[in-house]
Amino acid sequence: MNVSRRDVVVAGAVAFGASSVLLSSSVGAQGGDEAAVAQGVETLRKAQLEADRSKLAEVTSEQVSYGHSDGRVETKEQFINGVMTRKQTVKSITFPDLKLSVVGNAAIVRHIFLSESELDGKATTTRIGALQVWQKQDGAWKLLARQGFRLPA
Repeated sequence: MNVSRRDVVVAGAVAFGASSVLLSSSVGAQGGDEAAVAQGVETLRKAQLEADRSKLAEVTSEQVSYGHSDGRVETKEQFINGVMTRKQTVKSITFPDLKLSVVGNAAIVRHIFLSESELDGKATTTRIGALQVWQKQDGAWKLLARQGFRLPA
């Protein structure tokens, strides 16, 4: 079989075009995953603010490891119970400086956890760093691990 230059050029163009299609669909899927993780993070934030038990349960994995900046680590049940029985009135929770990266079926989220609350008439501001690890489980993104940490002064 004789292969001409033209055959090689056509085959190369087809291969290049196919790789572009595969790459763009992969990037599109990752973009969709990033949006889904961002939505999960927002659902978690709102659920913490509103003390919404069902939403907290929905976005957290059964195996979640929820670490606080004071060193406490909680299971899913302990974390949700802590939100539901907190004594302070939470006025706001924001996650500024949010950075998100999807790697396969895992996602890494870093942000500042900033909240305003009140207890016995005394206003309190909490400003810590947070690292969240999300995992795609049965087609849905779930919080697998979270660690709060003190920020440098």
